[in-house]
Amino acid sequence: MRFHWLLGLSLCVGGCASLTKDLHSEEAEEDIEVPTEETVYLVPLDEALFTMRRVFEEQRYDVFDREEQHELYTSAHEPGMNLPGNRTFERYFVKGAAVGPRQSVVRVFRLRYREQDTNIEVKPKWLNERIQDEEKYLARKTFERFTFDGVPDMEGFKMVRGTRDLPLERKLLAKLEMVPSLELVGGRTTAPVRSVQVEGWGEDTAQPAPVRCGEPLEGVEPLLTAGNTVLVGDPLGTRELPEVATRMLCDAVEKKLAVALALSMPSEDQGSLDDYLASEGRSADLERLLVVSSFWRRVYQDGRSSSALLHLIEQARRLRAQGHPVTVLAFDSNKASGNAREEEMAKNLIAYRQANPATWLLALAGDVHVRTKPVSWNKDFEPLGWRLTKALPASPVKALEVGFMRGSQFSCRFNVWEQVDCNVFALSPSPDLRQEPGTPRKVALFNAPTAQGFHGRLWVGALNASPPVIQRAVPPVAQQRQPSHDAAKPAEAEH
Repeated sequence: MRFHWLLGLSLCVGGCASLTKDLHSEEAEEDIEVPTEETVYLVPLDEALFTMRRVFEEQRYDVFDREEQHELYTSAHEPGMNLPGNRTFERYFVKGAAVGPRQSVVRVFRLRYREQDTNIEVKPKWLNERIQDEEKYLARKTFERFTFDGVPDMEGFKMVRGTRDLPLERKLLAKLEMVPSLELVGGRTTAPVRSVQVEGWGEDTAQPAPVRCGEPLEGVEPLLTAGNTVLVGDPLGTRELPEVATRMLCDAVEKKLAVALALSMPSEDQGSLDDYLASEGRSADLERLLVVSSFWRRVYQDGRSSSALLHLIEQARRLRAQGHPVTVLAFDSNKASGNAREEEMAKNLIAYRQANPATWLLALAGDVHVRTKPVSWNKDFEPLGWRLTKALPASPVKALEVGFMRGSQFSCRFNVWEQVDCNVFALSPSPDLRQEPGTPRKVALFNAPTAQGFHGRLWVGALNASPPVIQRAVPPVAQQRQPSHDAAKPAEAEH
């Protein structure tokens, strides 16, 4: 009897498990991991399946692709060694489904076949001829590594069961959602903007709008000291990080501290920032900021020019309008990359700190930039935070890494075709940065700095992407100058 895979496969959706033991073992149903929800990846289905293919190829599997069905099949292998007639073979089956243009679900199943099950079946029709040598039949190479003959008919073998392999699905999750984001410097800008409408800005009024401080931030008190420098890493391109930064600014001014908010904007934009901070924050003032500064109109925009960051600048302006000593500092480079960029960023912050030694300074930047110790993957690379620590021994520098729950982020990444893609992506934390549901936003300081030079963790909750203020269609590649880029995190690190 010959079985087609659709008839034999037990597709588990709600209560499936990864295979950790022999399916025929009495303990097969015990201690197995059961998924409680489906993961929807914020990438096109073809990209998710292509990434899954790479996961298999890294494990030296050959992959058969049924494109029209959105399915993958791997070559088979035999765990262990058994005598002919008592062998077991395993292979993987992947089924993908498109939920939307950039939303996909990918389920990975481990399939197991036993020759003992096949032997008690009627021989397939293609073997109805008399077999003189039974041992030769049993010793045949049932699953050739370099061929996919019989797919998806499984070469006459009965399909025992397909079970979800969650460890492999987690590897796919890491490939898609724990990847470096890119900070793009240089490149071409779009045409000047003549009319700007920013969501949430509202109509101009005669009365100054109140500051939106948000909920109190637990644990921040030890950091609110005159002369302190607090560095906060990714994730930029989200609503949550600027919201927490606003709360920290409010806490600082309530303690009568002079405050400086340092952002990863080109230092050449300092003049336009100062003009906006001194304005009344009307629509015309906002439009002038976005038109004069090319930073907000780049073709490739990363999380540094998100709407949430612009709203953070507006909150700083409102605090200043209420009489508080608040400054916004642009400290990034417009063209430099690598160590040269770190040097220029550090130079700008060091100069400001030396001129304003008593100011409480909060800086937002990528994860790598804020580390206060050298990185492990490049002995010549010196992060911004490490340079500040060495140059300002009398001024405490504290770096906070951000913990969060899985959510979305606007960022630029390399897609599977090694092209820059700036869009909304899902973002998953590494295990040590995973925030438990119900945990409030707070600062948790460590007893000692970590190996990466972090002094504490800032918990911000579930993430929601904040797209750029101004979005324009990307011109043809041939007509634009590709920007240089710095990774906000190293390729070997998880976030």
